[in-house]
Amino acid sequence: MSKAHDALAARRRRVVFWAVLGHRLIVVSDAHLGAAPPAVEEALLAFLDAVPSLGDCLLLNGDIFDFWFAYSRVVPRRGFRVTAAIAALARRMPIAMVGGNHDRWGSDFWGSELGIRFARREVRFRVGERQVLAMHGDGLAEHSWRQRLLQGAVGHPVTSAVYRALHPELGVRLVERMTALLAARAAVATRSVPSAAQQLAWATKRLAREPELGLLVMGHSHAAAVVEVRPGGQYLNPGAWLDGFRYAVASEDAAELCRFS
Repeated sequence: MSKAHDALAARRRRVVFWAVLGHRLIVVSDAHLGAAPPAVEEALLAFLDAVPSLGDCLLLNGDIFDFWFAYSRVVPRRGFRVTAAIAALARRMPIAMVGGNHDRWGSDFWGSELGIRFARREVRFRVGERQVLAMHGDGLAEHSWRQRLLQGAVGHPVTSAVYRALHPELGVRLVERMTALLAARAAVATRSVPSAAQQLAWATKRLAREPELGLLVMGHSHAAAVVEVRPGGQYLNPGAWLDGFRYAVASEDAAELCRFS
């Protein structure tokens, strides 16, 4: 890797790091709207109404929707109320959003239409003076070749282009059929002790490699955790919203797990 490339990468990291999102960060992940029971969506709507009283910025850390695809002229109907609530909230406070393995295909919709800082894989910002790196966490703990092959195929640009050419009604029905077939296997693979341990091990290495990083946030495993990996370096997983309305709160020097009621 060239010195020029290193310098450019460093400049990009600094620019992102210096972007202060707020001072009290609310984190929510894995609601899987569309597949979860209706009560999960109703609770999330109430939660979004309450977020300004809980903190001053919000991180949506992947799989808020069980499926989301940003068409150029169509907004998916399923989960629309939550989309509208997020849009309203974005006018009141800064919001960052990371794509998950179920809702990574946001294109520029979240940014251009709603004013949200959206990243397909990773987003970096500051909470006060604390540097934060957030990602959904998929692809780190999948060991079977079938899972790796599926993730590679789904995330490929050609797949997205072909899917976009389908009529939305046909495309959504196709995804629903595939989701029903894969749901049981994915639940076992994702929500497991080995998956959570693998994420923590990966986070520990990343925090060691980037001593300036103060907080690394993941979702995906549905395993809530706050771990002090090193002095001044924490790993945070808020757990799954669909599992008892879990969320987390992080500040410059602390993070805690919470439940919404």
